[in-house]
Amino acid sequence: MELSTLLLGVLTACICVYYAIITKLSHFARLKIPYVRPVPLLGNMAPLIFHRMAFVHLLQKMYNLFPDAKYFGFYDFTSPVYVLRDPELINAVSIKNFDHFTDHRNFVNEDQEQIASRNLFGLRGDHWREMRKLLSPSFTSSKMKMMFGLMCECAENFTNFVANESGKSGKTYDMKDQINRYATDVVATSAYGISVDSFKHPTNAFFTIGRKAMSFDFKVNLKLFICKQVPALAKFLRIKTFSSEVENFFKDIVTETVKTRDEQGIFRLDMIQLMMETRDKNYGPAFDIDEMTAQAFVFFLAGFDSVSTIMCFLAHEIAVNPDVQNKLRAEIEDVLKQTNGKPTYEAINGMKYLDAVLTETMRLYPLLPYLDRVCTKHFEMPPATPDGKSFTIKPGERVWFSSFALQHDPKHYPEPEKFNPDRFLNSSVDNSSYMPFGIGPRICIANRFAMMEMKIMIFYLVWRCNLEPDIKTKIPMVLNKGTAFITTAEGGFWLKLRARNPIISITSCSSNGYNSHTKNT
Repeated sequence: MELSTLLLGVLTACICVYYAIITKLSHFARLKIPYVRPVPLLGNMAPLIFHRMAFVHLLQKMYNLFPDAKYFGFYDFTSPVYVLRDPELINAVSIKNFDHFTDHRNFVNEDQEQIASRNLFGLRGDHWREMRKLLSPSFTSSKMKMMFGLMCECAENFTNFVANESGKSGKTYDMKDQINRYATDVVATSAYGISVDSFKHPTNAFFTIGRKAMSFDFKVNLKLFICKQVPALAKFLRIKTFSSEVENFFKDIVTETVKTRDEQGIFRLDMIQLMMETRDKNYGPAFDIDEMTAQAFVFFLAGFDSVSTIMCFLAHEIAVNPDVQNKLRAEIEDVLKQTNGKPTYEAINGMKYLDAVLTETMRLYPLLPYLDRVCTKHFEMPPATPDGKSFTIKPGERVWFSSFALQHDPKHYPEPEKFNPDRFLNSSVDNSSYMPFGIGPRICIANRFAMMEMKIMIFYLVWRCNLEPDIKTKIPMVLNKGTAFITTAEGGFWLKLRARNPIISITSCSSNGYNSHTKNT
């Protein structure tokens, strides 16, 4: 081939790529939808890529630019996304017309990561509906009541450890490390039927593997970027986000648990048991060991990192707001009096101020930068602005809801930057503008579980310790300016804990007859 021919071919290819990108980046201009002019290739993601602001603040800034719009355009690199800011339209998309927007966009290479891609979050269509229906009984109020004793035991292990170690003089902790250990113990016993004390055994396999799985360094973020933005290249390169060590660990545990329960006739009311009971029913071949592992895997990751991060924000706000801590402790002491020092499921669940403190924390710090939906059927979008025009959104196109921007909008929440639990004491939550666990049929299936796990943890921690700011504590909170999927604190969650009460026994909570002791199954 002559050099001139080769150069002509390369030039032609470059021109085609250029016009393909330009065409994509003019998408919203053609539809007359408000948007911010994108940077070639980076779209509107440049401030995030160069660590100039947190993802939630990037979306909030754009949200505030278009106060009269029902939605605006956002370029996720070169991919156009419709970001909905009108609560009525969000309800229309996520609830009333859910059949048009049933799916999430997966974030891993589905060809290479069967376990990481087959979980409830990544499943689509009828397969998602079947799995959701199957797993829902794991998270009813009655099941939560049965798990209450197990969670109390984990909370007691945690608070005994920090109270004994910190003493009256106090000790400074990175709370993420300590709360990760509590969350590890809770998920291990609740989902897998395995007793793990991550305070007595700090290098146990569950905790160690969890850290490896959630270590999003530059290499892992690059893999996630390729899987998300160039899936064809991810398939060609056979990219895997999670290591074989991580996948095999969880698969081996689920396989061994199922085998032992089958051979010894062990029955336990947990997620694995419910999936075991469907094996011989007419659900098809999808519900095998890999499917069970996929669901147990994502449940562990969500509990290990996502829920523990909310608990860190919760502990931070209690520490830097002593009036809130005093009011919460008074409610805790009232419950302890009523229950003779043995808090019950009903007592903790009925704590109005504790509920308000947790609700306000999740309003102030929703973990995900956005909630996403993928269009599965043609849907007519109303005009974005009063002088705009309606148009049809097509299958495969994406919409986002920025829960952070909505929950920091003064139209919905006066003084939105102020931590004020009282705003939720005498009024119900408006679900159209409050969505820390999602919205509609795709709402987090384990939200009851997460709420109880967080309430028990903070109940015991405030009961046993004083939470105080340290010199390392950032006031006000500074969010991490990075590309992580989860909103977190810059520099960590540093607090000083000071013991208030002596060590308590592992029988302090009442589980209404449920045996809270658990063994490996």
